[in-house]
Parts: sequence; C-alpha cells; structure tokens
Amino acid sequence: MLLHRAVTVSILAGMENIMTSTPPAATESLLTFPCAFPLKVMGRTRDGFAQAIVEVVQRHAPDFDAGTLEMRASTAGNYLSVTATINATSRAQLDDLYRELTSHPMVAMVL
Repeated sequence: MLLHRAVTVSILAGMENIMTSTPPAATESLLTFPCAFPLKVMGRTRDGFAQAIVEVVQRHAPDFDAGTLEMRASTAGNYLSVTATINATSRAQLDDLYRELTSHPMVAMVL
C-alpha cells in the first residue's frame, strides 16, 4: 500500500510538472526574416475579389507586386484562389495580414 501511494504521488508530481511547464514563447518563429512567404486566399468567384486581396496585401507588404498574383478557379468556377507571395519581414506582419484577410467578407479561407 505504501509503495502504491508513493508511485501515485510520483506520477501526480510528474503530471503537475508537465502541466505547469512553460510552452515555447508565442513570439518564437521557425521562419528567418526576411523571407518569401506565399499566402493562398480563397473565396467565391465574384468581381473585385482579386483586387480586394491585393489591396489588403499591399497595406501590410507595400512592396508586393500585384503582377505576381497567381489565380486559379475551381473546377466548377464557383471559387477562386489567389496566391500572393510577399517579402515577409516579421511574424507580427504576417499575423496582422492573416487577421485582416480572414476577417474580410469576401474571403472564405486563408492558407
């Protein structure tokens, strides 16, 4: 019984250490900046979709060349995906851009 209690206490102490250990900082990044970073943005096919995406991207990456935007329509033509490859300068820049794109009413998904 005493051995069982000691093992239980040891296991619980180990779980407490796991649960209270500090995860990697949210500001750490696996990317090295600056870097080329592709963003794929998808939405329903409609007039002005690509231009709206370019405007958002250029607010966060002013050096983005709209001429490099890649577009692909879905098989049925109901959806359009655009890929914008930006020169990413920081994690904060990418986070802000992602937040604005995902909140845009014409955008269904951002990868």
